[in-house]
Amino acid sequence: MPLPIRPEDFSSVIPTLAKAGFAGVNVTIPHKEAAFAICARIDDFARRAGAVNTLIFTPRGIEGLNTDGYGFVANLRAHGVNPAAGPVLVLGAGGAARGIGAALQDEGAQITITNRTPERAVALAAALPPAKVLPWESRDAALGDYALLVNTTSLGMVHEPPLPMSLSRAAPGLTVADIIFAPLETQLLADARLQGLQAVGGLGMLLHQAVPGFEAWFGIRPVVDDELYRIVVA
Repeated sequence: MPLPIRPEDFSSVIPTLAKAGFAGVNVTIPHKEAAFAICARIDDFARRAGAVNTLIFTPRGIEGLNTDGYGFVANLRAHGVNPAAGPVLVLGAGGAARGIGAALQDEGAQITITNRTPERAVALAAALPPAKVLPWESRDAALGDYALLVNTTSLGMVHEPPLPMSLSRAAPGLTVADIIFAPLETQLLADARLQGLQAVGGLGMLLHQAVPGFEAWFGIRPVVDDELYRIVVA
């Protein structure tokens, strides 16, 4: 059940859902850092990432998890991509970037962060040492240095501006991953395929990140398979 909640209402609305009988919720942009702030308990990975995307309502209060990193890495592996194959350039410095960046570091990858607001990139790099920072205007020219490009911004999403990104200087083996799932094929992914690069869409991450949350809410661990993809896409 999608629940559009305004950022200024987030902290007051979420507790009412527990009283209404919800077992928990998934949280998407722009609420992941606000979700972190309202939790009574937070798992170690979410605490390190500084963002929460899964809330579990319990008699002891709201518990928070960050399953973005798990979902992203699981989706990479499902596409045959080694998350530690080489340096990673992460576009964005919001809640999703926090979870994904931490998970990639846990896999052994060296991450570099670039963001339209440079102060947020610097803050995230400081939270995830030894992450590096790249100026936003240098992202195209630097692509040859990376094995994986990850778009964690909302640019390219339905009703959002396109992501201004050229892949012309990409290394031949670059994998391009976009966490956006609406549309299923962003312009970034289409450009990657046209250039012969491997492209990984965001729907797989959405499904894989939901697995730990579903298990926590209902005691059943679902399997992400081709049938689930078909059901969700339909």
